[in-house]
Amino acid sequence: MKSDLAKLLVFLAIGAICAALGYVGYRVLTREKPKEVVIPEVPRISERERVQVPKVTFSDVTDKTGVDFRYVNGAFGRKLLPETMGAGVACFDYDKDGHVDVLFVNARPWPGETTATPPTMKLFRNKGGWVFEDVTAAAGLDVSLYGQGVAIGDYDNDGLPDIFVTAIGGNKLFRNVDKKRFVDITKEARLDSGAAWPDISRDAFLKSEQPLPWPTSATFLDYDGDGRLDLFICHYVTWSPAYDLASDFKLGTVGRAYGPPTAFEGAQCKLYRNVDGKTFEDVSAATGVEVFSPEGIGPMARKRPVAKSLGVIICDPDEDGWPDIIVANDTVRNFFFHNVAGPDGKRRFEEIGERTSVAYAEGRARGGMGIDWAQYRPGRWAIVVANFANEPSTFLVQDKPKRLDFADMALAVGVSGPSRIPLKFGTFFFDYDLDGRLDLMSNNGHLEPEISKVQQGQTFEQPPQLFWNSGGPGICFEPVVEADVGPEFFKPLVGRGSAFADLDGDGDLDVVLANNIGPARFLRNDCDLKHHWIRLTLEGDGKQSNRSAIGAVVTVESAGLVQTRIVCGCRGYLSHSESTLTFGLGKIDKIDKVTIRWPGMKSGETVEIKDLTVDMEHHIKQQ
Repeated sequence: MKSDLAKLLVFLAIGAICAALGYVGYRVLTREKPKEVVIPEVPRISERERVQVPKVTFSDVTDKTGVDFRYVNGAFGRKLLPETMGAGVACFDYDKDGHVDVLFVNARPWPGETTATPPTMKLFRNKGGWVFEDVTAAAGLDVSLYGQGVAIGDYDNDGLPDIFVTAIGGNKLFRNVDKKRFVDITKEARLDSGAAWPDISRDAFLKSEQPLPWPTSATFLDYDGDGRLDLFICHYVTWSPAYDLASDFKLGTVGRAYGPPTAFEGAQCKLYRNVDGKTFEDVSAATGVEVFSPEGIGPMARKRPVAKSLGVIICDPDEDGWPDIIVANDTVRNFFFHNVAGPDGKRRFEEIGERTSVAYAEGRARGGMGIDWAQYRPGRWAIVVANFANEPSTFLVQDKPKRLDFADMALAVGVSGPSRIPLKFGTFFFDYDLDGRLDLMSNNGHLEPEISKVQQGQTFEQPPQLFWNSGGPGICFEPVVEADVGPEFFKPLVGRGSAFADLDGDGDLDVVLANNIGPARFLRNDCDLKHHWIRLTLEGDGKQSNRSAIGAVVTVESAGLVQTRIVCGCRGYLSHSESTLTFGLGKIDKIDKVTIRWPGMKSGETVEIKDLTVDMEHHIKQQ
């Protein structure tokens, strides 16, 4: 009892210190003159008792792959806010050869700057043996965009994965036509927003007061259950270069800073319904995904857009078969869009973030970047949100199965203290040691190159962070250190998007990290614990369910171990991890039963499959 009380006092002390540091962190990035902050004195604290973490080495094999991708953010010294955001990465098998390929989203120089070879996104074909081939031009993807996020899904149900890229100045939908080439069909699909990249001089651009649409994460989902993938798009803030430069953002005494989102007007999320497998229609207003806040009182009060959205995940906490949407917002409340039937019988969304306690952590909004949703222990689901520097990750645990009621349990599960200091972006759950429990990772990096001059303990480049899930009844997430996974995992970078996939076909999950100023990084998982596993690739029939099977829920039962996963679209930050589901089994070598609930309102009852062999991947088609 005394030991538990001592641990509680330790965590409360850590929280008091870091909350004060977090306040300082936000103040140095505002237009206001920083006020003196008094940091409370707290008793000396000690580290919590460490639990032994299994040895699983991650090796940096970037040089071996032949991938030389570097992100271009266009920065030229004026500190325009979009330069800080980086971009995403997607892991998917575009040519259906059984090897997971990798697509990196790229940005470009700002208008007025010409380059001999404009930067483009890059598609790398996985040839096996950790050798990748740049097939960008051959695939028709050598397109220059100020790219942000990427979503993968078979929107036309032809059996081939298509690509949607969000970009400042115009999004792009690329249709996979023959497993080799992609064709830009944005206009034909009626997804052209009418925005265009400004073809003007540098001076004219910097003086432009016209806001540029700023989409960020996007995800495919079948929200209305008709068997076709719809498209949800996050938007960050209302931004123009003239407004950005007119604001006197200061980084302490160093000089100009990148502006905080609090200085900009919000934006709106968008939802596009897939009409016929060829075209989309904007149903944002009709379905309730546009969120406003009244400014003033009465019917004439101005309505302000609330969203400052960076991360999105689909989920189904109430297990009713209809996909819900959770959005991570930056410095405003998070959204929970609950999928409900409207008065006309059509599906729509009700925003219930505040009612479900998803909106805030510790009673206030945080700087939300990446987001994921998973069953972190049997029967317990959680939402993780990667937050700003000096803020812990938010870990929202569902109170009871099917109940739309959450509580932030970051402190209780062991995530709060260790996750406070880094500025976290790409985050996801994955079972890196194949023991049957989902672990947690984040890709980290600050916005300000000179942050170390004004904030002690902060750096521009930061190491990724990894938590091992011990399965304990209380604190279950243990911080992983260099001795556990090797030094190459923790090499600092200005981390942004991240994704996981089995890139070498050995059953364990490798990691790809996007970098805002340097080269992307490939981390090979060299798990040698002799743990068993099973991988399931699902394919809907394209009629009752979408061919990508996004929204399918799969439960694997083996010797009393019960694991449930959902096939997602986008996850983390601006990124898409492989859609194949990996279930670690530890020492268990036999599968008792696999249960699949296919997405779609006409998909029928759940199906059960038995006698699946372990230590291999199974392709399961809907019958």
